[in-house]
Amino acid sequence: MEADSIMQDTHITLAHGNGGRYMRELINEIFARHLANDRLDVEVDAACLSLDSSDIVFTTDGFTVQPLEFPGGDIGSLAVHGTVNDLAVAGAIPRYLALNAFIEEGLEIAQLERIIISLAKAAGEAGVKVVAGDTKVLRRGEGGGLYLATTGIGTRNPELNLGLDQILDGDAILVSGPVGDHGISVLLAREQFGLRGDLKSDSASVLNLTNGLAGIDGVRFMRDPTRGGLATVCHELLRTTGMGIRIMQADIPINDPVQSVCDMLGYDPLFLACEGRVVAIVDPENATQVLEQWRSLPEGRQAAIIGHVDNSLTQVILQTDLGGERFLEELEDDPLPRIC
Repeated sequence: MEADSIMQDTHITLAHGNGGRYMRELINEIFARHLANDRLDVEVDAACLSLDSSDIVFTTDGFTVQPLEFPGGDIGSLAVHGTVNDLAVAGAIPRYLALNAFIEEGLEIAQLERIIISLAKAAGEAGVKVVAGDTKVLRRGEGGGLYLATTGIGTRNPELNLGLDQILDGDAILVSGPVGDHGISVLLAREQFGLRGDLKSDSASVLNLTNGLAGIDGVRFMRDPTRGGLATVCHELLRTTGMGIRIMQADIPINDPVQSVCDMLGYDPLFLACEGRVVAIVDPENATQVLEQWRSLPEGRQAAIIGHVDNSLTQVILQTDLGGERFLEELEDDPLPRIC
C-alpha cells in the first residue's frame, strides 16, 4: 500500500513537480479526474486528434492574472475563455485545448482543485476538450501561485469569411456589450485602493456571439478587446488598414460602477480589458441586422453600434458627449498589470 496521497496534502511542494509519485498523483487526482474525456491520456505526451477539415485554426496564450480568483471567474475559466475566444473571433469553431500549468510551491491544493474544476466547467460549456498538457512546479517566490498556458485548435466556420484586408471606408464598428468590466473587477478583487463592489468580470465564451453572425453578409472582421481594451483594437485597425477610426462616446456601453471607479482613480474604461466581448467591423448596410442578432442573445443585450471607419482620418478619434473631439493615443504604460 502506498503512503499518503496528494489528496491528504494541503499545499504544493517541490516534490509535486519531480516526475515521481507525487507528481503522478497530482496529475491523476486533480487534472485528469476533472478534465477527463475520451481524448485525454495522461500516460502519453501527445494526443491523436480527429479534425474533419483541412482548414485548421491554431492559437496559443498565457495567463498570469492576480488574484487567481476574482468576482465572475478565475484563472482557470479565464484560460479557457481567452483561448476559445481567440479562435471564435477568427471565425473558427474551437475543438481542442492543451494545458500547461506552472504551479508555485506553497499553493494551496484546495485552491488548485477549485480552479481546475472551474476550468473543466468552462471547457464543457464551450464544447472543447482538454486533450494534452504538462505541469511544472516553481520554487516559492518564482511565480504568482499559478500560471497557465493554453493552446487551442479549431476548424474554420465556412460561413464566416473574415479578414482585416476586407475592411472598407464607412464600415460600422459594433461592440457586443459594456467594456471595462473585467479590468475593474480584478482591480477591486485586489483591494489595493480599499474599494469594494459587486461588479463581476465579463469573462465568458463569445461563441454564441460569433456563431450568431454566421451567414450574415458584410461581417468583415472580429476581435476580442482583451489587454488594452476597445481603444487598442481601434489602433490595431488604424495601423493595419491605414484608415482612421471615429467612435462615439455617447454610444459606447459602460456600466455605471466601472465608470465610477475609473473617475475616482483616473482610468479610462476604453483601455481596460474585456474577456467576454466582441468588436465587429460590418458593412453599414448590415450593421442593424448584426445589432439585432446580438441583442437577441443573453450575451449581447447591451450591444451597440459605436462608430465607423473613416478614411479621411489619420487618428483614432473619440467624439465626446459634449460634441467635441479627443485623440485616443495608443497605450504605452500598462494601467492594470496581471489582469489576464
